[in-house]
Amino acid sequence: MPRKYSVKSHKVQRIAKERIKFLFQEARDAFKHNVNHSDKYVKMARRIAMKYKIKLPSELKKLFCKNCYKYLVPGVNCRVRIHKHRVIYYCMGCRHYMRHIVK
Repeated sequence: MPRKYSVKSHKVQRIAKERIKFLFQEARDAFKHNVNHSDKYVKMARRIAMKYKIKLPSELKKLFCKNCYKYLVPGVNCRVRIHKHRVIYYCMGCRHYMRHIVK
């Protein structure tokens, strides 16, 4: 018999989404002063999303590296290129490529 996983209530999921948005905003603000703090905020936001089974919006997914989970700022620790209808993000920390399709 398949396992049934508990679904969190909509109120709890809404609060979790607000926290995730707040943490990404804090990561953006903290990047100017301390890069390690912004990376920590991204990891916390990911853990909240996994715990409450929330998909991160695509605009937030592009803000961190999928390999090392660092907060990415184009031109500082990230290179952004456009090639064949794709936006390619290159993390300078771990040298990992992420490709996103442009519609």
